[in-house]
Amino acid sequence: MWTHTYSKVYPGIKSQDVWNIWVDISNWPQWHPDLEYCKFEGSFSVGNYFMLKPKGMGAVKIELTKIKSGWSFTDCTRFPGARMYDTHELEETPQGLKIKNIVFVEGFLGFIWTRLVAKKIANTIPKKIDLLVQIVRSRNE
Repeated sequence: MWTHTYSKVYPGIKSQDVWNIWVDISNWPQWHPDLEYCKFEGSFSVGNYFMLKPKGMGAVKIELTKIKSGWSFTDCTRFPGARMYDTHELEETPQGLKIKNIVFVEGFLGFIWTRLVAKKIANTIPKKIDLLVQIVRSRNE
């Protein structure tokens, strides 16, 4: 299994403001510049799916697998022979809001999907989280 973890603390932002952006999946391209679109219908609940289309690639179906409302969620992308999970977490700290992202891949063909997809996603996480925080701050001005 391959795992990548990234976290950063942001002073002066509220967890609910970040959560509101996370659950607004159809607008993820605002802070995911590598996405053409995201399409989500229904409630933000375990078992629901959304379609995500990276620029220059085909759309993928992603399932919400775990949710702790207001604090964390995990989604899962299924590939032949592997699954990629992406966990998003919020934690209040004395220094500010800690935003954490964990990507992990499991399955007998996981090494292929890690090389083709997961490592590329992991490399973009710092920029995406910074963009998300910029949106939160601009909405609160």
